[in-house]
Amino acid sequence: MPTSPQGVQRIYGLHAVRMMLERHAARVRRVYLAERRADGRVRAIEELAQRHARDVQRVEPRALQQLLGDVAHQGVAAEIEPLAPWSEDALLTALQAAVAPLLLALDGVQDPHNLGACLRTADACGALALIVPRDRAAQLTPAARKVAAGAAESTPVVTVTNLVRTLRLLKEAGLWVVGADAAAQQRADAVDLKGPVVLVLGGEGGGLRQLTRAHCDFMVSLPQRGAVESLNVSVAAGMLLYECVRQRDKI
Repeated sequence: MPTSPQGVQRIYGLHAVRMMLERHAARVRRVYLAERRADGRVRAIEELAQRHARDVQRVEPRALQQLLGDVAHQGVAAEIEPLAPWSEDALLTALQAAVAPLLLALDGVQDPHNLGACLRTADACGALALIVPRDRAAQLTPAARKVAAGAAESTPVVTVTNLVRTLRLLKEAGLWVVGADAAAQQRADAVDLKGPVVLVLGGEGGGLRQLTRAHCDFMVSLPQRGAVESLNVSVAAGMLLYECVRQRDKI
């Protein structure tokens, strides 16, 4: 199998490839299908790619494994032109035209599966963008893209050098910075999330860094009635994002 051209990314998995073909077929360079996969879902992807005049290649499963590594590719992969990343300046420019923008920032989330799940929910809830630090944090890898199930192609991920600096700039742009902490006294449903807001969640295990916490206008928690001390970061992000949706739907 040929190597991917410079600037082209690989995605894999039935859902991720199908969603890319349905929503952004023009950015698909090539689709790879395992030779012995001929079930209905794979045939549907093949027909969709052919309908959009995208190149389709049938390859040995081991060739997919060599290309992608030890991942659950489901016999389907694609080379795509990635969504152009947003810089910090591009984000600030986009905010000028947004009405009550909703942003999600992740402070040191390291599991790409959690990043992908957060991005998927952020997209579903209408978030303008997702913000991650450049260092010591998960980036938009093929594994994260697979979990995001197409959201990586519609919701920009903004990678920043200094998250605290970015939060200061967002505050200057009129956004409220709302941090999540299981020990916070104020519940999320008691805080007004209808206006311009950036939700900030910490990494697995350690939560928000102290300096990040110091730049939050509010610290909020989610109600819990069980024995588990805290929620998975992607679950907590989903609940907070949908609390924003709930409040905004009442306007």
